[in-house]
Amino acid sequence: MARKFTASKSQLRPDSRYNSLLASKFINNLMFDGKKSAARKVFYDAMELIQKRVQADNVIDVFHRAVDNVKPVVEVRSKRVGGATYQVPMQVKPARQQTLAIRWILAAARDKKGRPMHMRLADELVAAYNREGAAVTKRENVHKMADANKAFAHFAW
Repeated sequence: MARKFTASKSQLRPDSRYNSLLASKFINNLMFDGKKSAARKVFYDAMELIQKRVQADNVIDVFHRAVDNVKPVVEVRSKRVGGATYQVPMQVKPARQQTLAIRWILAAARDKKGRPMHMRLADELVAAYNREGAAVTKRENVHKMADANKAFAHFAW
């Protein structure tokens, strides 16, 4: 019986322009309906805009820093104890940190309307690089919620 490929780390190849696994994963998350070439064009156009705006030696370093600035350290997870459900703060594993950061950046870029996607994505990445923008706000809100519920930390499993 033929085996299906799974979306796993071992299958992921670095992107062709920057040789970055993170960029490749970001492009895959940006993609709709299997249109990878369209997602690549949006990503690379956004990177060119970032290169013009931010005075940095390497634009891929700006991208990596932006994603790192959005990664959450703690989050709340629901835990049912007896008849009650508690929001328990827990550490976030590195793979989930990266996934959440990418998801939040793309959601923030998609929420802005009226301009081409590569411009919205460039704006959001530059904002994340400067520790501003909707994605960083989302991260701070998650941290605040975890801090507010630290009384239930003893329920962590």
